[in-house]
Amino acid sequence: MQNAESPYSQAYLLLDYTQRLERHREGRRAVHIHLSRLKPQNRREQHIRVAVNTFEETVAQFDGQVFVLRSTDMVFICKDAKISDIDDAVMRLRFLFSEDPLTQGPDEEAMARFCTWYNIETGYQSFLAATERLYEEEQARDRRLAAAAAEAGMPQEQEDDRRPLTPEQLGKLEGYLQRTDVSSVLRRQHICVVVGANPPQSIVKELYISIADLAESMLPDVNLASNRWLFQHLTQTLDTRMLRMLGRADDSDLFSSFSLNLNISTLLSPEFIEFDSSLRTGSRGTIIIEVQPTEVFADYNAFMFARDFIHEKGYRLCLDGVSMNFFNMIDREKMGIDLIKMVWSPDLMTEGHRIHRDEIAEHVKETGKARIIMSRCDTPAAIRVGQSMGITMYQGRHIDQLMQKQRSYTPPPKRPPRRRALTR
Repeated sequence: MQNAESPYSQAYLLLDYTQRLERHREGRRAVHIHLSRLKPQNRREQHIRVAVNTFEETVAQFDGQVFVLRSTDMVFICKDAKISDIDDAVMRLRFLFSEDPLTQGPDEEAMARFCTWYNIETGYQSFLAATERLYEEEQARDRRLAAAAAEAGMPQEQEDDRRPLTPEQLGKLEGYLQRTDVSSVLRRQHICVVVGANPPQSIVKELYISIADLAESMLPDVNLASNRWLFQHLTQTLDTRMLRMLGRADDSDLFSSFSLNLNISTLLSPEFIEFDSSLRTGSRGTIIIEVQPTEVFADYNAFMFARDFIHEKGYRLCLDGVSMNFFNMIDREKMGIDLIKMVWSPDLMTEGHRIHRDEIAEHVKETGKARIIMSRCDTPAAIRVGQSMGITMYQGRHIDQLMQKQRSYTPPPKRPPRRRALTR
């Protein structure tokens, strides 16, 4: 189900995950790696990507989770791993930064500066307090940045004065959705190939239920996304309504060559199985299933199971909503995904991000130019900058406008051929 970009940071997700571990502490260990203490030149995007990849094998082997905070610190949590198992990954990571002052000096002192260990089974409260502190520090940092931006005269986001969604309102809304036809809020947005100055060529359409239009028509004074858990439950309901509608559709435009943004839990539901059985032979290979990073990394094991199931059926899988800062950390092949959808940011236009653009261009080349989609392209600048980084597929309001112009363009009538004068 397509929704707004997640407002939840990795620090928030780490705290939320830690709170849910209270009844599942057995065999759990964690290590907080203080990458923020490295010299700035040693904690660029490529360094963080390597750091995450260093723990990949340990993550897979010991039911692990990795959280990369905005400060660039990294927290790794796993179950039933020996200290030596984790220490191997930590030492490999420390070796990568062996030239940084953080890792130099007596071993014990250097190790204490580089990382902090936690036995969650016996020291849960200590680890919980640490994650709360990390979240509070991030919140304080965000407030400082907002204050600095306000002082500099930079525009701030307007406050949302709508009321938060309540469980009672959610129940009524879901009841209404079960009875009504949601086709009125079904939207289609083209994903197009744009090469040079040539007009966009549509290759697939993303189908989604517009939550903004749904809110405007039913609960205009309520912020449907105010509560993360209620909103996720709502998107799951919308997923099932979308799948049922598509399974019964008689519009040939909805038979193939489209993408759906779904919750991972939906992919394993009876509604998805029913939708899958309604498809025409050969159409699955033209359908893309999109999933959100927050869902993927919140429960990586569930993602891997769903990924294998989707691929076995013949669908393609896309990781949607990847920010420009997170893009370089995604190893498409190791994750076993077919496509990555990176969110356009105007920050990429600034001179200060020139090095960042070069790094993205290099990662686009490594990942495969035909594997990257840039979304939320609302201006011509997004296409121009995206092309400079080697990206060829785009989605957004500017693409919609270009497609609309193509559809409304009527070529002038051809003139009749001129009659040539007869010669004797």
